[in-house]
Amino acid sequence: MGDPAGIGPDITLTAWMQRATRGLPAFAALACPELLAERARRIGLDVPIVMVERIEDAAQHFPTALPVVPVRLRARAEPGVPDTANAACVLSSIEQAVNATADGRACAIVTNPIAKSVLYKAGFSHPGHTEYLAALAELRDPTQDHIPVMMLASEELRVVPLTIHIPLASVPRAITAELIATTVRILAAALATDFAISRPRIAVAGLNPHAGEDGSLGREEIEIIGPALDRLRQQGINLTGPLPADTMFHAAARQRYDAAIAMYHDQALIPVKTLAFDRGVNVTLGLPFVRTSPDHGTAFDIAGNGTACPASLIEALKLAAVMATRRAAAQLT
Repeated sequence: MGDPAGIGPDITLTAWMQRATRGLPAFAALACPELLAERARRIGLDVPIVMVERIEDAAQHFPTALPVVPVRLRARAEPGVPDTANAACVLSSIEQAVNATADGRACAIVTNPIAKSVLYKAGFSHPGHTEYLAALAELRDPTQDHIPVMMLASEELRVVPLTIHIPLASVPRAITAELIATTVRILAAALATDFAISRPRIAVAGLNPHAGEDGSLGREEIEIIGPALDRLRQQGINLTGPLPADTMFHAAARQRYDAAIAMYHDQALIPVKTLAFDRGVNVTLGLPFVRTSPDHGTAFDIAGNGTACPASLIEALKLAAVMATRRAAAQLT
């Protein structure tokens, strides 16, 4: 569902309207049916809505109506006006999606954007969607460590930020050989299974300008990043780096790798959002189920006015289906 006051309802409805022309897989919305009906009227879309109690029944209705597994709101959702009263409903939608996917009743989860600030005010303790999904996975299987890795994916670029939602001043201390090794291994495994790349090529950025310029602009590349990559290469992983980040993302450079790892949030997200702002997909690797999301926020300022672009959600739906199909095939071999 995402935040009901954001553009999640708008793009869900619009994506369903484009299901045939965009070749979308069948999906169900875990959301409030009254909210979706009201939003459809507001933005001028004729979207039939059918409520389904069992998510596995959604596919049969999808060609002629938007299937909705009801998640009732506690307060009316006004576009652009988030309400903490609905925070529990937002989280319930995510939890139900995890349970349905983990139980095999659905093949993947696609999450609409949430407003973390709204959830925090209601007592939410996780940094975001990704960490909450990992916590839910661990609740279902406490015997396994589930380490989520965020990838931003588009036709032009796949990139993983090593560190994510932390202050820039905290990044150097957060970069460790262990974090690099864990992230590289999870990324390499996902590229092989979920993206069908038999021998993935991974490029890794340095932290400092010019990748440290042989230590004159910083020593993280020499003391931490470089040695960690050397050990991983000895284990057979195809790696290049640490590389200067400012020359990693032009067209010719991107032909030399299948995915890149950047050291911090903006180093990763600026290139992918520049190249594919409306088409980027947020993918969570390292979980026992497939999860994708649009690579944008709630856009409260345009919610309910009919201008929200569904392109990123559409790409997230399509990629989720492809990943789920490949993962299922891998489990059979």
